[in-house]
Amino acid sequence: VLRVIDSLQLTAKHSVATPADWKHGEDVIVVPAVSTEDAIKKFPKGVKVVKPYLRYTPQPDAE
Repeated sequence: VLRVIDSLQLTAKHSVATPADWKHGEDVIVVPAVSTEDAIKKFPKGVKVVKPYLRYTPQPDAE
């Protein structure tokens, strides 16, 4: 239950989605509404492009 709450808070604060079985601190998915160029600017830790619609980035604010 706590993982679901963490996921909801993360997606509300940042333009990301969490994959199935996601755990705090793992990579998240950049939502398709954000262009790759904007994602690179928004997520300075890096963006891994698998497909144009599937981009991963390290979790923002991960401690």
